[in-house]
Amino acid sequence: MTQFLLQTIWWVPGYALLGAILTLPWSTGIVRRTGPRPAAYFNLFLTVLSFIHGSAAFILIWGQEPQQLVFHWLQAADLDLTLTLEISPVSLGAMEIVTAISLLAQLFALGYMEKDWALARFYSMMGFFEAALLAIALSDSLLLSYGLLEMLTLSTYFLVGFWYAQPLVVTAARDAFLTKRVGDILLFMGLVALSSYGAGLNFSELADWSETYPLSPLTSALLGLALIAGPTGKCAQFPLNLWLDEAMEGPNPASIMRNSIVVSAGAYVLIKLQPVFTLSPISSDALIIIGSVTAIGTSLMAIAQIDIKRAISHTTSAYLGLVFIAVGLGQVDIALMLLFTHAIAKALMFMSVGSIISTVSDQNMGEMGGLWSRMPATTMAFVVGAASLVVILPLGTFWTVQRWVSGLWQVSPWLFAILLFVNATTAFGFTRVFRLVFLGEPQLKTRRAPEVAWQMALPMVTLTVMTLLSPVVPLRWSLWLSTTTPLANGDTLLIRLALPLLVLSGGVGVVLGATTQLRRGGWVRPTQVSFRFVQDLLAYDFYIERLYDLTVVSAVSVLSRVTAWFDRFIVDGFVNLVGLAAVMGGEGLKYSSSGRSQSYVLTILVGIGLLFLLAMGWTMNWSLL
Repeated sequence: MTQFLLQTIWWVPGYALLGAILTLPWSTGIVRRTGPRPAAYFNLFLTVLSFIHGSAAFILIWGQEPQQLVFHWLQAADLDLTLTLEISPVSLGAMEIVTAISLLAQLFALGYMEKDWALARFYSMMGFFEAALLAIALSDSLLLSYGLLEMLTLSTYFLVGFWYAQPLVVTAARDAFLTKRVGDILLFMGLVALSSYGAGLNFSELADWSETYPLSPLTSALLGLALIAGPTGKCAQFPLNLWLDEAMEGPNPASIMRNSIVVSAGAYVLIKLQPVFTLSPISSDALIIIGSVTAIGTSLMAIAQIDIKRAISHTTSAYLGLVFIAVGLGQVDIALMLLFTHAIAKALMFMSVGSIISTVSDQNMGEMGGLWSRMPATTMAFVVGAASLVVILPLGTFWTVQRWVSGLWQVSPWLFAILLFVNATTAFGFTRVFRLVFLGEPQLKTRRAPEVAWQMALPMVTLTVMTLLSPVVPLRWSLWLSTTTPLANGDTLLIRLALPLLVLSGGVGVVLGATTQLRRGGWVRPTQVSFRFVQDLLAYDFYIERLYDLTVVSAVSVLSRVTAWFDRFIVDGFVNLVGLAAVMGGEGLKYSSSGRSQSYVLTILVGIGLLFLLAMGWTMNWSLL
């Protein structure tokens, strides 16, 4: 039975894909009499089955050596393409996190989208979404992982554009799809190059290959940068970070998945590619720079938003930026811990945000207030999720960062400064959101706001309990991943003061967020005029979109116009010139057709004479040479 559960672990993604297929009769409108609810029940049942199967396999593999399942896909001559799955505590643990959050998000969607006419279509897309995520968690094959990332890109396009009747939604779905495609193309080029250099097609082989296969500095740098591009787009990192903000136009249950585990999927692949980045310091430095710029920039963007979903989504990019920094420094354990703690806490925060939007029917925080007494479960969920993401209370992120700065890894002053800044800024932003939404006098739309129904409250409360219990994993992390010995110089003053200073920075952020004066109603603007320019700069994402319009979009537009002109007047012009010459030649020759044989003979003789003269001249030139 043990081996059966482990050998059939590939069924777990298959359950989700089967759910997506079984819901097609309802999502396409073939079955109408029963309504869309059976489609949701099919998906929920199969997700529960996935969770049970995965949990049993996870218990069996705990404490054992990793195993592999190999599927031979294509064998021809010297070509052997195999699809490999990894069965280990890490891969199955990641799969269980995906299954648990997906199950809670789908149950949450029963209440959130109860009156949506396309409920069956949503669950069909969610099944497709879940299947790709579960398979990425298990995949040890570069080729398979790339195909699954493409599935994620496609499913993101479908879910962001779910309400396709709205023009803004269509634009957001298109931008999200095209932005991810930029990174996907570069990632594919990197994977092809990696396999051509003899690295094989499995992640588990990369560590040995990177130690034995020599590459030139330029080749290793270009290879690393190409492999970084894909996760940069998937994780919404600078300069491909704007799509996540626009993706908030989709349904909130999909946003729960997207901001917790979808972005983590790209980082998960990045962590598996980490041995390649050790070949070039340029690749590692690029990861650190991208992560640092994104962590600082997006944490600043979050504090100026008036849309509650966007205010929370920007912090997703910020925390994934810390993951990029950890991978660039080679601290893979910390990167995985950050992914785990962030996924659970961020899913909880988006559930609380979804409850608010479902009740208030608005996303503008300036029109909210006084919800703490009317929605106590939602308030508690938001507070627990926010506290778990900030180093101030002993919850998930607190213990993760405590391990980071405990002397087990090298912590430079610049890294510590980034951690302080992101922690303080995030605490400030969450406190600002809490004040605007839950505190103060009730506004017009929040005066009669009730708590959500049980379909939404049950998964939210369950995830609240999971978030409160999440510190158990960082505290027992040595049982899961590799053990790390303390550094010889780990007992420095910076290490001793790191955690107290981080807690202090979180407290400072909370105090500033609680004391900053804000004006409610319509636009949430600072009362000080001098701060408004700064808020506009941050609220419009440092005008990155306009910068793209002036640079990339303008360059592509000019190039397209030049190409169109060249195609019309040069390529088509040459072709048309040949045709016109033939027509004009025919028109000119028709006048020489007189029907007189003497004229034809004379023409032939003149032609032969001209050819003879040309031949004589050519012969004389050669004789002179």
